[in-house]
Amino acid sequence: YKEIFIAHYNNYNGVKMKNKFIKFLIATLIVCFCVFPLNAASASTEIYLGGIPAGFSLNTRGVTIVGITDVNTENGKVSPGKEAGLKLGDVILSINDQEINNSKDIAAAVTDGKPAVVEFTRAGENMQTVIKPEKDALGKYKLGLFIRNYVSGIGTLTYVKDGKFTSLGHPILDEQGNLIEITGGSLLNCTITGVIKGERGRAGELKGVFLKNTAFATAEYNTKTGVTGTMKEGEVERLNLRKVEMGEAKVGSATVYTTVNGSEPKEYSMSIVKVDKGEKDNKNLVIKITDDELIDITGGIVQGMSGSPILQNGRLVGAVTHVLVNDPTRGYGIFAQTMLEQAKNAVQNGAEAQTAE
Repeated sequence: YKEIFIAHYNNYNGVKMKNKFIKFLIATLIVCFCVFPLNAASASTEIYLGGIPAGFSLNTRGVTIVGITDVNTENGKVSPGKEAGLKLGDVILSINDQEINNSKDIAAAVTDGKPAVVEFTRAGENMQTVIKPEKDALGKYKLGLFIRNYVSGIGTLTYVKDGKFTSLGHPILDEQGNLIEITGGSLLNCTITGVIKGERGRAGELKGVFLKNTAFATAEYNTKTGVTGTMKEGEVERLNLRKVEMGEAKVGSATVYTTVNGSEPKEYSMSIVKVDKGEKDNKNLVIKITDDELIDITGGIVQGMSGSPILQNGRLVGAVTHVLVNDPTRGYGIFAQTMLEQAKNAVQNGAEAQTAE
């Protein structure tokens, strides 16, 4: 390129103009290849810190059996669910190949009263049975099942990056310890109204109130490292989330950014006692709360603090995941980078599944 420009400007403007143009070109190239990549690199590591409490209202795939009862028929009491061999905790996925996600789906699938094929999961294993609906005193066919098609609770938002949020630091599990598959849901504004203080031998808990119709994010995936999804437009600014960068956790002093009263997070002192890069069960960090104020309020780590960001030197390095019941001031945390990777994988796998369909 230099030879072409020299020839071109020798022909038209002489050597003086040629030299000025080459200097301008070099200066421009320096700006393009130095300044712009630096800005891009900074943006790629920049995230918005959470620490705020959130009310989780999540729709599950299938319906979970939480109760089995009798149906009062003209011939006496009958329990279709029990006779079909269904048990508490089973998750019904379909009836006669019709997808089941709520009670209306069940009613629509058994309107003819004929024996129906039920596909369900038990302890993570896919199973199948046949159930015979029974007509109750009102003439409606029933299965004698109490079901649940959602889960709800309080947790903490960890961070937001590129419009996607990650929270909790651990998965939401069913009663048998299996990961619950969700089909959507919301994160709602939440105010912490009280605390059950943690004590040796008993985990504490944050008490809060969901603010109805104030969803600030849409839940999409329940991963091994927490719930992730999409923030609604303008919510990062409304919530006044501050910008930070990610860092690498090290043994030493740190802070936990969490909310134990109202809806405004605050930093409390803590320490990272151990870092385990080989741990794959959401327990990369052994942590200890050292802040007297936080210990006085909560006793240490309590339920609802899951997902609370852990900071070192102003950088996000992890999130709180577990408490040690025998010592509420101690617990575990997960690497922030691990949460980020899991969230990316969930989105990618979800996109691939939709493409395949």
